[in-house]
Amino acid sequence: MKFKADQTSQKLRGGYYTPQNLADYVTKWVLSKNPKTILEPSCGDGVFIQAIANNGYNSNIELFCFELFDTEASKALERCKLNNFSNATITEGDFLVWANECLKKNKQIFDGALGNPPFIRYQFLERNFQEQAQLVFEHLDLKFTKHTNAWVPFLLSSLALLKQGGRIGMVIPSEISHVMHAQSLRSYLGHVCSKIVIIDPKEIWFEDTLQGAVILLAEKKQYPDEASQGVGIVSVSGFEFLQEDPNVLFNDTAGINGETVEGKWTKATLSIDELQLIKRVIAHPDVRKFKDIAKVDVGRYCDGANNYFLVDNETVKLYKLERFAHPMFGRSQHCPGIIYDEKQHIENQEKGLPTNFLYIDEEFEYLSKSVKNYIKLGEVEEYHKRYKCRIRKPWFKVPSVYSTEIGMLKRCHDAPRLIHNRVRAYTTDTAYRVSSTVTSTENLVCSFLNPITVITAELEGLFYGGGVLELVPSEIEKLYILIVEGLEHNVEELNLLIKDGQIERVIRQQGSLILGTLGFTQEENEKLVEIGRSLEIEGYVSRV
Repeated sequence: MKFKADQTSQKLRGGYYTPQNLADYVTKWVLSKNPKTILEPSCGDGVFIQAIANNGYNSNIELFCFELFDTEASKALERCKLNNFSNATITEGDFLVWANECLKKNKQIFDGALGNPPFIRYQFLERNFQEQAQLVFEHLDLKFTKHTNAWVPFLLSSLALLKQGGRIGMVIPSEISHVMHAQSLRSYLGHVCSKIVIIDPKEIWFEDTLQGAVILLAEKKQYPDEASQGVGIVSVSGFEFLQEDPNVLFNDTAGINGETVEGKWTKATLSIDELQLIKRVIAHPDVRKFKDIAKVDVGRYCDGANNYFLVDNETVKLYKLERFAHPMFGRSQHCPGIIYDEKQHIENQEKGLPTNFLYIDEEFEYLSKSVKNYIKLGEVEEYHKRYKCRIRKPWFKVPSVYSTEIGMLKRCHDAPRLIHNRVRAYTTDTAYRVSSTVTSTENLVCSFLNPITVITAELEGLFYGGGVLELVPSEIEKLYILIVEGLEHNVEELNLLIKDGQIERVIRQQGSLILGTLGFTQEENEKLVEIGRSLEIEGYVSRV
């Protein structure tokens, strides 16, 4: 968990200002429809105000700008004066308060909207800002989540205040394409816009931050029942795209409609031919959703006290905890392959890794002196005061403890994989417990390694910094798996190859075996491997 006290002032005010050349480009596209009124919901020091002037637009345009911080609002006002924008209004205060009053009256005011809304996690917002953010969702009858970020209600309200046929151009986090908390926004954009284009860079635009950003260009429908062209994503490298007319880029980008707009937008990076191949494969009767062949559950939860409940052999020996120590794994360093057996467990012990999960299921008074001392040590460290610990009795007994034959790490760097848990080790909350309901454990573990599962994992998962892909149970349940009975898998060989860093070779090899059995060609298997690799690269860029 991230705490407000640990964040920089820049993060807490969401202050990542747009480079002028990008602001000029976005503004050029919005201005090309000759708007008479423009909204800038978070104007900062006036970069987008300057962009209007840089594009040589009529200085009589009506500008409605909002900025929370007085020093920045003063700078924006000065820019208006320098550029002779006599019809510009700079309002110092919370834009969402004003926006909610307008939404309450169902007003559509502006011909265009521009900007770079603040990037601030909901948990770091002041209480009154949190209330205003939630109110935006309520006015628009959209599902709200406290995992949202300030830029989401800013974008939603700006779009709602736009007139029919109006344009909105904004620089926003790249996570718009895939995070679950932006699903209401994606659905709303797909519902009210005739076309949406995302310009997705391979570089980080904001210096001194890992925050990936994209340009959103969206045009609102002229009529509510107008057909939508959907969403299109353009991948760009460097700033050469700025030399192209943004209208040409917008018009030439093919949109993908239907399920893509309603779900995550990662699919929009694929070509029509690639999407058709994927659909043809998942339509095969032996290709099934994970939820139809297995159950997935989170690992046991110990409230972030891993250093206390997960210990090495030395700690077990020191406090004589042998009777309560059980094998465990929870990180890729514990299990670099697809098998967790006694050999792997011993290797981890020899490396000094925490390989023991402490499940103390007896009352305190019946425990030995050495075990009591360990519990007292935990109380000195105040583990017993942590929320999840203090609501259970006794605090040191972790609930929901059981193991399954299959485990799966929550996060991965290359491709997700199932782990054959041969020693029935327990898992932490960084791993999942999986049970096969249709086929053998070995067949499920080996069949999971194929290009179509890699592709659906990249499409469904969440991207994090450092090249990490995360899957939660609801996303795992949507993955497609190729299940064929009777195939011979050399699980030991696959395990060694993956431990040796050759997972792509394994994916290709397993895809060739399984897809070939289902009647697909080697060429189609190779194409699917390429699609998976391209999605991984796209995801890696978003992750970092």
